[in-house]
Amino acid sequence: MKDQVQTIFKGWAKPGPVPPAVPVAGEGESCAALCGHFWVLQLENGHRFSTDDALTAWYGTSWAPTVKTGLDLGSGIGTVGMICAWRCPGARFVTVEAQAESVALARRSAAANGLVDRYEIRQGDFREPGVIREEETFDLVTGSPPYWPETDGIVSEHPQKRACRFEVRGSVVDYCKTAAKHLATGGLFACVFPHAPHQLERLQQGAREAGLVIVRKRPVIFREGDEPLIAVFAMMRAEDLPEWFRGQTWDEPPLIVRTKAGAYHPEYSAVKLAMGFQP
Repeated sequence: MKDQVQTIFKGWAKPGPVPPAVPVAGEGESCAALCGHFWVLQLENGHRFSTDDALTAWYGTSWAPTVKTGLDLGSGIGTVGMICAWRCPGARFVTVEAQAESVALARRSAAANGLVDRYEIRQGDFREPGVIREEETFDLVTGSPPYWPETDGIVSEHPQKRACRFEVRGSVVDYCKTAAKHLATGGLFACVFPHAPHQLERLQQGAREAGLVIVRKRPVIFREGDEPLIAVFAMMRAEDLPEWFRGQTWDEPPLIVRTKAGAYHPEYSAVKLAMGFQP
């Protein structure tokens, strides 16, 4: 198989395992390179994986103390969960997604990427009892919550687009509460959310209500000179931290995606390498 696979792409050597197959896109679908030799199926006119998702996976796998088990909330087409699984090859993952269409795409992608034995995709609303069992805990929980209430914009008629952008099934508060409930001792919850002041307040409120401490956050600037639009956050349960540590957050310098000239910023190119992307 390896002899038949393109391991060098534009001078970059693709790292990581070679999966059994490349997913086959059907009508109205496309197949996109995800990380290393992994691919992801997505609708041509639906939710497509984004920088936000990739950075959530990178941040969580970079700062979790250990990852033997992982949980991805609102997993969509599987972007975050599969990148996490690629970066943590010995870990087992559970992902939860409510939309049947997204679940079907994710299952086909996971099978082609050779993840079936350690990657369980559940269909359902993670807030509903039994979707995640009461006793289940995970070293790493990830999530890319929808950013806005349905009253805050023009809601798309496409169910995938609507659910990934607007709070159709809960808000960032629900993500924080579910993550806190299912974190293993000393585990970490990583998520992405807008950086605007009123949005930061919403996330901070969610963390407080869930008993979480934002131990570090990093704003993301998409073009040098602009204001940060989003940030990635790493949280732990307050009860797992010394009391003196519970009231502080390490604010990292912004991660710049592109320079003023439009090229990828040197640090972001290095981040892409760490995620199995072409720099």
